[in-house]
Amino acid sequence: MKILITTDWYLPAVNGVVTSVKNLRQELERRGHEVRVLTLSQTTRSGEKNGVTYLGSVAAGLIYPGARLRTALAGSYVRDLVAWHPDVVHSQCEFSTFFLARRIAEELDIPLIHTYHTVYEDYTHYFSPSVRFGKKAVAVFSRWVAGQTDALIAPTAKVRQLLKGYGVRQPVFVVPSGIDLRRFCREADPWRTAVLKASLHIPEDRLVLVSVGRLAEEKNVEELLRLRAAMGHGALTLLLVGDGPHRAALEKLTEELGLHAPDVVFAGQVPPEQVADWYQLGDLFVSASTSETQGLTYAEALAAGVPALCREDPCLQGVIRDGENGWQYRTGADFQEKLDLFSAQPHRRQALSAAARESAGEFSAETFAARAEEIYCRQMARHSCKEVSA
Repeated sequence: MKILITTDWYLPAVNGVVTSVKNLRQELERRGHEVRVLTLSQTTRSGEKNGVTYLGSVAAGLIYPGARLRTALAGSYVRDLVAWHPDVVHSQCEFSTFFLARRIAEELDIPLIHTYHTVYEDYTHYFSPSVRFGKKAVAVFSRWVAGQTDALIAPTAKVRQLLKGYGVRQPVFVVPSGIDLRRFCREADPWRTAVLKASLHIPEDRLVLVSVGRLAEEKNVEELLRLRAAMGHGALTLLLVGDGPHRAALEKLTEELGLHAPDVVFAGQVPPEQVADWYQLGDLFVSASTSETQGLTYAEALAAGVPALCREDPCLQGVIRDGENGWQYRTGADFQEKLDLFSAQPHRRQALSAAARESAGEFSAETFAARAEEIYCRQMARHSCKEVSA
């Protein structure tokens, strides 16, 4: 099968969409398929390399964090992809490359599948002064995008329910995005852990709560800082791994709360190939975000053997199971109660870690690709039936 994946973000950019696309492409190729990617360049220059077509673009962060808009003419590149004649187009973003995905699918009369990665109503502060208007705009826009496709893929049941609430009528399949478990499943290296902690001036005897991800307003990191401040100056470190547009505001809040290293440590961006080591610096993975469609960081933390303590959210249903591989919390008091439970039971940590690793199995990239392949085949057959009946 020839599969064209379109996405506004791809390597060398780093985010959840890039991780999902990279793993999907890799596993589909392992299954014998021919896969090409159409994406935006991180510069104004266009080109093609190793089956990836990059179109020149400029930053458009005011629309959406990290967004880029295509500037280069795409005619010759689109013609090359049409001549390649993919059997299916799988789009991953709703903006620049989506319109090209639709154009190619229409010209070749092939299925267009779309993965809805982002809950845009949690990002209305980027493009609308009115939350109410912003949510209505998101519903209209999402309904329009869905109407251009043959089917949608939602990473969680939470997203499928959201789409149905918007009035989407296309089939919506729930398929969790896959991760490369091999990157995370190796046991922690005590020497490497000690070196990293020393470089961050985190004492060895401290309990470490690690949060990995982009520092953006919608991630609700402020809640983690306030929870840490409420604990006083005990032997506990909140380690924030990642960077983003909200970092300066978070560092200012940290100072206002009277928190200092090693109570809170901002580690900044780390190389993707080393991120497993940084997860394993934590005794617990923590998150207060409710804006995730799936949250690959949850799955990565579990795969790395780190139990999770995260704010309750529909996207975590069946993922973080209380007392088995971590806990979900509802309030600050609930967070503290579960943290105390974890701290008081050091003998259970090995069992929690093993359960975390085991529970991450459902997010394997292999399973992800197999389910995507099944959807492609189903929609190709459905598309063919439409042609016959027409």
